Amino acid sequence: MRRRGLLLLGGSAAASIGAALYLAPRPDNTAAPGAGMLAFPGLAARLPQAALLEIRRHDATLLVRRDGERWLLPDRNNYPIREAKLRELLTGLSELRLMEPRGSDPANFARLGVDDPQTPGSTASHLRLLDAQGAPIISVTLGRRRVRTQGNIPETIYIRRAGDAEAWAAEGRIPLDGDAAAWMERDVANFPAERLLRAAINRLGSEPLTLARAAPGAPMLLVTPPEPATPNPSALDEVTRGLEYLTFIDALPEAQNHGTPLGEARFELTGGLTIQIRCSRLDQFLFIRLTAEGPEAQSLNARWQGWAYQVGIWKEKAFLPTLEELTQSP
Repeated sequence: MRRRGLLLLGGSAAASIGAALYLAPRPDNTAAPGAGMLAFPGLAARLPQAALLEIRRHDATLLVRRDGERWLLPDRNNYPIREAKLRELLTGLSELRLMEPRGSDPANFARLGVDDPQTPGSTASHLRLLDAQGAPIISVTLGRRRVRTQGNIPETIYIRRAGDAEAWAAEGRIPLDGDAAAWMERDVANFPAERLLRAAINRLGSEPLTLARAAPGAPMLLVTPPEPATPNPSALDEVTRGLEYLTFIDALPEAQNHGTPLGEARFELTGGLTIQIRCSRLDQFLFIRLTAEGPEAQSLNARWQGWAYQVGIWKEKAFLPTLEELTQSP
């Protein structure tokens, strides 16, 4: 009995061990070749050779061209881009990692957003980064993204690389934007209101106006013409804040005709800086040209020279107000 019991226990133990071995996790040897690797190995080292970025969609194509140390928008009169936006995109591409293959059947590409962007209704974007000879550094179709809100889980995006029949789910953030307007550096100037000391307004067809502070930090007052009617504080404040957070709607070459001249204003700021603002109007569009004089002028003029900025029509009251707008009846 004792021997039989030992045999039964031994058999039971063997069966248990066998079951445990069968159910235990096994090493994962099924990962697809390439999974976990960079989608574009060696890209970071090749970025200094980049000369042209192209993002093509079914309805538009964005081009960003390198000119020396600057990147410009050819379709926006070669206006400079926000280089931080390009840096963020190229960093994302350099760090993108392949995670899981999603098949090579073209019938499934539209569902992933990696079909031909020229197909009607396609949501795909095709990105190419070319060197100065036109050879592709990157050529890839970028599809649908998945953004997870939990914790530090990274974003994923479906991609299909040129020359690779396989579509992939890749891990990383690719801030893709095909709208040229979103790439433009829209900031024109940002001088706090308290820096303005004096403003000389010369509107064509109207008498000159002068606004000034009695002392730094004092309220801005209308001093020419003398003894005016009751001042309008909100209108005076618009002039005072005219160069604060100034952005443009569009930027065009200064040499182009931008409508009828309205006049000009000279804003004197602390630190010896003077800014001349020339205004013109074309239909319901207001354009301004800026020139700086003084210690900060060199960097400002380097950015402003050659450009006319379309700004909100309401800025006309900030740069070329009328006497009626600056005063109110008692």
